[in-house]
Amino acid sequence: MADVKNLRTAAETGFAKLFEVARMKFPTGVGLAREEAFRFFEAAGLPSRRVEAFKYTDLRAALTDAAPPSETLSAEVAKAASDAAKGFAGIEAVRLTFVNGHLIAALSDLDRVPAGVTVSTLSDALTNGDALLDKLAPVDQARENPIYQLNAAFMADGALIRVAAGTKVDLPIHLRFVGTGADAFSTATRVLVSVEEGADFTLLESHEGPEQIAYQPNDALDVVVADRAAFRHARLNAEGRAALALSTLSARIGAGAHIETVNVVVGAAFSRHQIFLNFAGDDATATVNGATMLNDKQLADSTLLADHAAVGGISRELFKTVIDGESTGVFQGKIIVRQVAQKTDGKMMSACLLLSDAGQMMNKPELEIFADDVACGHGATCGALDDELLFYLMARGLPRPQAESLLVQAFLGEAVEAVSHEGARAAMIGTIEAWLKARG
Repeated sequence: MADVKNLRTAAETGFAKLFEVARMKFPTGVGLAREEAFRFFEAAGLPSRRVEAFKYTDLRAALTDAAPPSETLSAEVAKAASDAAKGFAGIEAVRLTFVNGHLIAALSDLDRVPAGVTVSTLSDALTNGDALLDKLAPVDQARENPIYQLNAAFMADGALIRVAAGTKVDLPIHLRFVGTGADAFSTATRVLVSVEEGADFTLLESHEGPEQIAYQPNDALDVVVADRAAFRHARLNAEGRAALALSTLSARIGAGAHIETVNVVVGAAFSRHQIFLNFAGDDATATVNGATMLNDKQLADSTLLADHAAVGGISRELFKTVIDGESTGVFQGKIIVRQVAQKTDGKMMSACLLLSDAGQMMNKPELEIFADDVACGHGATCGALDDELLFYLMARGLPRPQAESLLVQAFLGEAVEAVSHEGARAAMIGTIEAWLKARG
Protein backbone atom coordinates (compact mmCIF):
# COMPACT_ATOMS: atom_id res chain seq x y z
CA MET A 1 0.00 0.00 0.00
CA ALA A 2 1.33 3.45 -0.89
CA ASP A 3 2.21 5.82 1.94
CA VAL A 4 -0.42 8.45 2.65
CA LYS A 5 1.14 11.90 3.02
CA ASN A 6 -0.40 15.22 3.89
CA LEU A 7 -0.61 17.61 1.02
CA ARG A 8 1.65 20.60 1.38
CA THR A 9 -0.02 23.72 2.68
CA ALA A 10 0.44 27.07 0.96
CA ALA A 11 2.85 28.07 3.73
CA GLU A 12 4.98 24.91 3.33
CA THR A 13 5.12 25.41 -0.44
CA GLY A 14 6.03 29.04 0.15
CA PHE A 15 8.89 28.14 2.50
CA ALA A 16 10.29 25.73 -0.10
CA LYS A 17 10.29 28.43 -2.77
CA LEU A 18 11.80 31.01 -0.42
CA PHE A 19 14.56 28.59 0.61
CA GLU A 20 15.57 27.91 -2.98
CA VAL A 21 16.00 31.65 -3.52
CA ALA A 22 17.59 32.44 -0.16
CA ARG A 23 20.14 29.61 -0.23
CA MET A 24 21.99 31.35 -3.07
CA LYS A 25 22.78 34.24 -0.73
CA PHE A 26 24.04 32.14 2.18
CA PRO A 27 27.78 31.66 2.92
CA THR A 28 28.96 28.39 1.37
CA GLY A 29 30.57 27.17 4.57
CA VAL A 30 27.25 26.42 6.24
CA GLY A 31 25.30 25.28 3.21
CA LEU A 32 25.19 21.62 4.22
CA ALA A 33 23.85 22.37 7.71
CA ARG A 34 21.17 24.63 6.24
CA GLU A 35 20.24 21.99 3.70
CA GLU A 36 19.88 19.35 6.39
CA ALA A 37 17.81 21.69 8.55
CA PHE A 38 15.40 22.55 5.77
CA ARG A 39 15.08 18.93 4.62
CA PHE A 40 14.18 18.03 8.22
CA PHE A 41 11.51 20.74 8.24
CA GLU A 42 10.30 19.72 4.80
CA ALA A 43 9.87 16.10 5.88
CA ALA A 44 8.16 17.02 9.16
CA GLY A 45 6.04 19.86 7.79
CA LEU A 46 4.27 22.43 9.88
CA PRO A 47 3.06 20.65 13.02
CA SER A 48 -0.67 20.25 13.54
CA ARG A 49 -2.76 18.99 16.44
CA ARG A 50 -1.85 15.45 15.39
CA VAL A 51 1.66 16.11 16.70
CA GLU A 52 1.54 15.62 20.47
CA ALA A 53 3.88 18.54 21.24
CA PHE A 54 1.53 20.84 19.27
CA LYS A 55 -1.75 19.34 20.42
CA TYR A 56 -3.07 22.68 21.68
CA THR A 57 -1.19 24.94 19.25
CA ASP A 58 -2.02 24.11 15.65
CA LEU A 59 0.74 25.87 13.76
CA ARG A 60 -0.27 24.27 10.48
CA ALA A 61 -3.66 25.99 10.67
CA ALA A 62 -2.38 29.29 12.07
CA LEU A 63 0.43 29.85 9.55
CA THR A 64 -1.49 30.23 6.30
CA ASP A 65 1.34 31.63 4.19
CA ALA A 66 5.11 32.12 4.31
CA ALA A 67 6.17 35.75 4.57
CA PRO A 68 9.40 36.58 2.70
CA PRO A 69 12.62 37.18 4.69
CA SER A 70 13.10 40.87 5.36
CA GLU A 71 15.82 42.73 3.54
CA THR A 72 18.11 45.21 5.32
CA LEU A 73 16.29 48.53 5.67
CA SER A 74 17.62 52.00 5.00
CA ALA A 75 19.42 53.77 7.84
CA GLU A 76 16.59 56.29 8.22
CA VAL A 77 13.84 53.67 8.48
CA ALA A 78 15.89 51.54 10.88
CA LYS A 79 16.62 54.53 13.14
CA ALA A 80 12.96 55.58 13.23
CA ALA A 81 11.94 52.08 14.30
CA SER A 82 14.71 51.92 16.89
CA ASP A 83 13.79 55.30 18.35
CA ALA A 84 10.21 54.12 18.85
CA ALA A 85 11.25 50.95 20.73
CA LYS A 86 10.23 50.86 24.40
CA GLY A 87 11.34 47.46 25.66
CA PHE A 88 13.66 47.77 28.69
CA ALA A 89 14.08 51.49 27.89
CA GLY A 90 16.05 53.46 30.45
CA ILE A 91 18.06 50.48 31.71
CA GLU A 92 21.82 50.92 31.60
CA ALA A 93 22.93 48.20 29.19
CA VAL A 94 24.97 47.49 26.08
CA ARG A 95 22.40 47.39 23.30
CA LEU A 96 22.52 45.26 20.17
CA THR A 97 19.73 46.51 17.91
CA PHE A 98 18.14 44.25 15.33
CA VAL A 99 15.67 45.82 12.93
CA ASN A 100 13.64 43.30 10.93
CA GLY A 101 16.13 40.62 11.90
CA HIS A 102 19.31 42.46 10.88
CA LEU A 103 21.91 43.74 13.34
CA ILE A 104 22.34 47.49 12.83
CA ALA A 105 25.84 48.40 13.99
CA ALA A 106 25.14 52.14 13.89
CA LEU A 107 22.29 51.68 16.38
CA SER A 108 24.21 49.30 18.65
CA ASP A 109 26.80 49.78 21.40
CA LEU A 110 29.50 47.56 19.94
CA ASP A 111 32.13 49.98 21.23
CA ARG A 112 30.86 49.65 24.83
CA VAL A 113 31.11 45.88 25.22
CA PRO A 114 32.41 45.14 28.75
CA ALA A 115 35.90 43.76 29.35
CA GLY A 116 35.98 39.98 29.14
CA VAL A 117 33.06 39.89 26.69
CA THR A 118 33.43 39.61 22.92
CA VAL A 119 30.59 40.18 20.45
CA SER A 120 30.64 39.35 16.75
CA THR A 121 27.86 39.35 14.19
CA LEU A 122 26.50 36.00 13.08
CA SER A 123 26.80 36.99 9.43
CA ASP A 124 30.55 37.62 9.87
CA ALA A 125 30.97 34.40 11.86
CA LEU A 126 29.22 32.35 9.17
CA THR A 127 31.34 33.94 6.46
CA ASN A 128 34.61 33.46 8.32
CA GLY A 129 33.86 30.07 9.86
CA ASP A 130 34.19 31.20 13.50
CA ALA A 131 35.17 28.32 15.80
CA LEU A 132 32.45 29.34 18.26
CA LEU A 133 29.85 28.16 15.74
CA ASP A 134 30.63 24.60 16.87
CA LYS A 135 28.56 25.37 19.98
CA LEU A 136 25.40 26.12 18.01
CA ALA A 137 22.40 23.86 18.73
CA PRO A 138 23.64 22.60 22.12
CA VAL A 139 20.53 20.53 22.97
CA ASP A 140 19.63 17.39 21.02
CA GLN A 141 15.86 17.68 21.52
CA ALA A 142 15.82 21.16 19.96
CA ARG A 143 17.33 19.74 16.78
CA GLU A 144 14.28 17.47 16.52
CA ASN A 145 11.92 20.46 16.50
CA PRO A 146 10.60 21.80 13.15
CA ILE A 147 10.38 25.44 14.35
CA TYR A 148 14.00 25.39 15.46
CA GLN A 149 15.13 23.71 12.25
CA LEU A 150 13.22 26.26 10.17
CA ASN A 151 15.22 28.96 11.97
CA ALA A 152 18.44 27.05 11.22
CA ALA A 153 17.57 26.87 7.53
CA PHE A 154 16.88 30.60 7.16
CA MET A 155 19.09 32.22 9.84
CA ALA A 156 20.73 35.22 8.23
CA ASP A 157 21.90 37.37 11.11
CA GLY A 158 22.34 37.44 14.85
CA ALA A 159 25.26 37.53 17.24
CA LEU A 160 27.90 35.41 18.95
CA ILE A 161 28.60 36.46 22.54
CA ARG A 162 31.52 34.96 24.44
CA VAL A 163 32.03 35.64 28.14
CA ALA A 164 35.57 34.77 29.20
CA ALA A 165 36.20 32.44 32.14
CA GLY A 166 35.91 34.09 35.54
CA THR A 167 34.39 37.31 34.19
CA LYS A 168 31.72 38.94 36.36
CA VAL A 169 29.81 41.22 33.98
CA ASP A 170 28.02 44.04 35.80
CA LEU A 171 26.52 45.65 32.69
CA PRO A 172 23.96 43.47 30.88
CA ILE A 173 23.71 43.13 27.14
CA HIS A 174 20.29 44.00 25.75
CA LEU A 175 19.20 42.30 22.54
CA ARG A 176 16.64 44.70 21.11
CA PHE A 177 14.54 43.17 18.31
CA VAL A 178 12.39 45.73 16.50
CA GLY A 179 10.09 45.15 13.54
CA THR A 180 8.76 47.72 11.12
CA GLY A 181 7.15 47.94 7.69
CA ALA A 182 3.88 48.06 5.80
CA ASP A 183 3.92 44.47 4.49
CA ALA A 184 4.33 41.08 6.12
CA PHE A 185 7.92 39.84 6.51
CA SER A 186 9.75 37.09 8.34
CA THR A 187 12.93 37.01 10.41
CA ALA A 188 15.22 34.18 11.52
CA THR A 189 17.83 35.44 13.95
CA ARG A 190 20.16 33.21 15.93
CA VAL A 191 22.12 34.33 18.97
CA LEU A 192 24.74 32.13 20.62
CA VAL A 193 25.93 32.91 24.15
CA SER A 194 28.92 31.03 25.55
CA VAL A 195 29.45 31.67 29.27
CA GLU A 196 32.80 30.15 30.18
CA GLU A 197 33.81 28.58 33.48
CA GLY A 198 33.07 30.67 36.56
CA ALA A 199 31.67 33.63 34.61
CA ASP A 200 28.47 35.52 35.50
CA PHE A 201 26.44 37.20 32.75
CA THR A 202 23.03 38.88 32.31
CA LEU A 203 21.17 39.08 29.00
CA LEU A 204 18.03 41.14 28.37
CA GLU A 205 15.87 40.49 25.33
CA SER A 206 12.93 42.56 24.03
CA HIS A 207 10.73 42.00 20.98
CA GLU A 208 8.31 44.55 19.51
CA GLY A 209 6.89 45.50 16.12
CA PRO A 210 4.07 47.05 14.10
CA GLU A 211 0.53 46.52 15.34
CA GLN A 212 -1.38 45.84 12.12
CA ILE A 213 1.15 43.73 10.19
CA ALA A 214 1.09 39.91 10.33
CA TYR A 215 4.88 39.59 10.39
CA GLN A 216 6.53 36.28 11.32
CA PRO A 217 9.58 36.33 13.62
CA ASN A 218 11.24 32.97 14.32
CA ASP A 219 14.11 33.66 16.71
CA ALA A 220 16.46 31.27 18.50
CA LEU A 221 18.83 31.74 21.43
CA ASP A 222 21.47 29.08 22.09
CA VAL A 223 23.26 29.17 25.44
CA VAL A 224 26.19 27.12 26.70
CA VAL A 225 26.85 27.63 30.41
CA ALA A 226 30.16 26.13 31.49
CA ASP A 227 30.97 24.67 34.91
CA ARG A 228 30.26 26.97 37.88
CA ALA A 229 29.07 29.78 35.59
CA ALA A 230 25.79 31.73 35.80
CA PHE A 231 23.51 32.98 33.04
CA ARG A 232 20.61 35.31 33.83
CA HIS A 233 18.02 36.07 31.18
CA ALA A 234 14.94 38.32 31.07
CA ARG A 235 12.79 38.26 27.93
CA LEU A 236 9.87 40.51 26.94
CA ASN A 237 7.43 39.61 24.15
CA ALA A 238 5.66 42.86 23.23
CA GLU A 239 5.24 41.96 19.55
CA GLY A 240 2.57 43.66 17.42
CA ARG A 241 -0.92 42.33 17.94
CA ALA A 242 -1.12 40.75 14.47
CA ALA A 243 2.26 38.97 14.63
CA LEU A 244 2.81 35.22 14.56
CA ALA A 245 5.85 34.91 16.81
CA LEU A 246 7.95 31.77 17.31
CA SER A 247 10.96 31.59 19.63
CA THR A 248 13.28 28.96 21.06
CA LEU A 249 15.73 28.96 23.96
CA SER A 250 18.07 25.98 24.11
CA ALA A 251 20.64 25.77 26.90
CA ARG A 252 23.28 23.29 28.03
CA ILE A 253 24.16 23.67 31.72
CA GLY A 254 27.49 22.52 33.11
CA ALA A 255 28.44 21.22 36.57
CA GLY A 256 27.58 23.59 39.40
CA ALA A 257 26.26 26.12 36.89
CA HIS A 258 23.05 28.14 37.15
CA ILE A 259 20.58 29.47 34.60
CA GLU A 260 17.74 31.90 35.25
CA THR A 261 15.23 32.78 32.54
CA VAL A 262 11.97 34.70 32.85
CA ASN A 263 9.68 35.36 29.87
CA VAL A 264 6.87 37.96 29.98
CA VAL A 265 4.26 37.82 27.20
CA VAL A 266 1.77 40.51 26.23
CA GLY A 267 2.18 40.65 22.44
CA ALA A 268 1.44 38.74 19.22
CA ALA A 269 -1.79 37.24 17.98
CA PHE A 270 -0.17 33.80 18.08
CA SER A 271 3.05 32.99 19.93
CA ARG A 272 4.98 29.93 21.01
CA HIS A 273 8.05 30.13 23.23
CA GLN A 274 10.00 26.86 23.48
CA ILE A 275 12.60 26.14 26.16
CA PHE A 276 14.97 23.15 25.97
CA LEU A 277 17.28 22.67 28.96
CA ASN A 278 19.97 20.00 29.23
CA PHE A 279 21.46 19.49 32.70
CA ALA A 280 24.78 18.14 31.46
CA GLY A 281 26.85 18.51 34.66
CA ASP A 282 26.36 17.51 38.28
CA ASP A 283 24.63 19.93 40.68
CA ALA A 284 23.40 22.28 37.95
CA THR A 285 20.43 24.50 38.85
CA ALA A 286 17.76 26.32 36.86
CA THR A 287 14.96 28.80 37.54
CA VAL A 288 12.49 29.04 34.65
CA ASN A 289 9.50 31.36 35.02
CA GLY A 290 6.88 32.92 32.80
CA ALA A 291 4.16 35.57 33.13
CA THR A 292 1.60 35.76 30.32
CA MET A 293 -1.25 38.29 29.92
CA LEU A 294 -3.74 37.68 27.11
CA ASN A 295 -6.97 39.24 25.86
CA ASP A 296 -9.14 39.43 22.73
CA LYS A 297 -8.35 36.28 20.70
CA GLN A 298 -4.64 35.95 21.44
CA LEU A 299 -3.01 32.53 21.81
CA ALA A 300 0.24 32.08 23.69
CA ASP A 301 2.05 28.76 24.18
CA SER A 302 4.88 28.17 26.64
CA THR A 303 6.51 24.79 26.10
CA LEU A 304 9.32 23.52 28.32
CA LEU A 305 11.58 20.46 28.37
CA ALA A 306 14.00 20.08 31.28
CA ASP A 307 16.30 17.09 30.71
CA HIS A 308 18.20 16.09 33.86
CA ALA A 309 21.13 13.96 32.68
CA ALA A 310 23.50 14.42 35.64
CA VAL A 311 23.49 13.96 39.41
CA GLY A 312 21.98 16.47 41.83
CA GLY A 313 20.28 18.86 39.44
CA ILE A 314 17.70 21.31 40.78
CA SER A 315 15.03 22.90 38.59
CA ARG A 316 12.20 25.23 39.53
CA GLU A 317 9.59 26.20 36.93
CA LEU A 318 6.71 28.57 37.64
CA PHE A 319 4.37 29.84 34.93
CA LYS A 320 1.52 32.28 35.60
CA THR A 321 -1.12 33.07 32.95
CA VAL A 322 -3.95 35.62 32.98
CA ILE A 323 -6.74 35.03 30.47
CA ASP A 324 -9.19 37.72 29.40
CA GLY A 325 -11.59 38.00 26.45
CA GLU A 326 -11.59 34.98 24.14
CA SER A 327 -7.87 34.29 24.48
CA THR A 328 -6.17 30.93 24.89
CA GLY A 329 -3.19 30.05 27.05
CA VAL A 330 -1.12 26.89 26.66
CA PHE A 331 1.48 25.44 29.01
CA GLN A 332 3.29 22.20 28.22
CA GLY A 333 6.09 21.22 30.54
CA LYS A 334 8.09 18.03 30.86
CA ILE A 335 10.81 17.11 33.34
CA ILE A 336 12.92 14.13 32.29
CA VAL A 337 15.15 12.47 34.89
CA ARG A 338 17.66 10.06 33.35
CA GLN A 339 18.73 6.94 35.23
CA VAL A 340 22.10 8.48 36.00
CA ALA A 341 20.51 11.65 37.42
CA GLN A 342 20.09 10.55 41.04
CA LYS A 343 19.37 13.21 43.69
CA THR A 344 17.46 15.32 41.15
CA ASP A 345 15.05 17.87 42.64
CA GLY A 346 12.52 19.19 40.12
CA LYS A 347 9.36 21.20 40.77
CA MET A 348 7.05 22.55 38.05
CA MET A 349 3.87 24.59 38.45
CA SER A 350 1.44 26.28 36.06
CA ALA A 351 -1.28 28.55 37.45
CA CYS A 352 -3.96 30.36 35.45
CA LEU A 353 -6.30 33.18 36.37
CA LEU A 354 -9.47 33.40 34.26
CA LEU A 355 -10.98 36.88 34.00
CA SER A 356 -13.48 35.86 31.32
CA ASP A 357 -15.85 32.95 30.78
CA ALA A 358 -14.93 32.90 27.07
CA GLY A 359 -11.21 32.30 27.60
CA GLN A 360 -9.49 28.95 28.01
CA MET A 361 -6.26 27.48 29.39
CA MET A 362 -4.60 24.22 28.36
CA ASN A 363 -2.19 22.71 30.89
CA LYS A 364 -0.07 19.65 30.31
CA PRO A 365 2.65 19.11 32.97
CA GLU A 366 4.58 15.82 32.78
CA LEU A 367 7.26 13.89 34.66
CA GLU A 368 9.34 11.15 33.05
CA ILE A 369 11.56 9.60 35.72
CA PHE A 370 14.06 6.76 35.28
CA ALA A 371 16.01 7.31 38.53
CA ASP A 372 14.87 6.08 41.95
CA ASP A 373 16.37 8.69 44.32
CA VAL A 374 14.63 11.91 43.30
CA ALA A 375 12.25 14.56 44.62
CA CYS A 376 10.07 15.72 41.77
CA GLY A 377 6.58 17.11 41.44
CA HIS A 378 4.30 19.08 39.17
CA GLY A 379 0.93 20.76 39.32
CA ALA A 380 -1.55 22.96 37.50
CA THR A 381 -4.39 25.16 38.70
CA CYS A 382 -6.99 27.31 36.95
CA GLY A 383 -9.65 29.54 38.45
CA ALA A 384 -11.26 32.95 38.81
CA LEU A 385 -10.44 35.76 41.21
CA ASP A 386 -11.21 35.05 44.82
CA ASP A 387 -14.58 36.65 45.65
CA GLU A 388 -13.70 37.01 49.33
CA LEU A 389 -10.48 38.88 48.56
CA LEU A 390 -12.34 41.11 46.10
CA PHE A 391 -14.98 41.86 48.72
CA TYR A 392 -12.27 42.60 51.30
CA LEU A 393 -10.58 45.18 49.06
CA MET A 394 -13.83 46.74 47.86
CA ALA A 395 -15.13 46.99 51.44
CA ARG A 396 -12.15 49.24 52.12
CA GLY A 397 -13.11 51.68 49.40
CA LEU A 398 -11.38 50.34 46.29
CA PRO A 399 -13.43 50.29 43.08
CA ARG A 400 -13.81 46.80 41.62
CA PRO A 401 -11.45 47.38 38.63
CA GLN A 402 -8.69 48.59 40.95
CA ALA A 403 -9.26 45.71 43.35
CA GLU A 404 -9.05 43.23 40.46
CA SER A 405 -5.84 44.84 39.21
CA LEU A 406 -4.17 44.55 42.61
CA LEU A 407 -5.03 40.84 42.81
CA VAL A 408 -3.84 40.17 39.26
CA GLN A 409 -0.59 42.04 39.88
CA ALA A 410 0.05 40.02 43.04
CA PHE A 411 -0.69 36.81 41.16
CA LEU A 412 1.80 37.56 38.35
CA GLY A 413 4.39 39.17 40.60
CA GLU A 414 5.55 35.84 42.02
CA ALA A 415 6.80 34.76 38.59
CA VAL A 416 8.59 38.05 37.89
CA GLU A 417 10.30 38.21 41.28
CA ALA A 418 12.83 35.65 40.05
CA VAL A 419 14.50 38.27 37.80
CA SER A 420 17.82 39.10 39.46
CA HIS A 421 18.45 42.34 37.54
CA GLU A 422 16.61 45.06 39.45
CA GLY A 423 15.99 47.29 36.43
CA ALA A 424 14.67 44.44 34.30
CA ARG A 425 12.41 43.29 37.11
CA ALA A 426 10.99 46.80 37.50
CA ALA A 427 10.45 47.04 33.73
CA MET A 428 8.53 43.75 33.71
CA ILE A 429 6.36 44.90 36.60
CA GLY A 430 5.74 48.08 34.62
CA THR A 431 4.61 45.96 31.67
CA ILE A 432 2.11 44.17 33.91
CA GLU A 433 0.82 47.47 35.25
CA ALA A 434 0.45 48.90 31.73
CA TRP A 435 -1.55 45.83 30.61
CA LEU A 436 -3.85 46.15 33.61
CA LYS A 437 -4.30 49.89 33.01
CA ALA A 438 -5.22 49.27 29.37
CA ARG A 439 -7.73 46.67 30.53
CA GLY A 440 -9.40 49.41 32.60
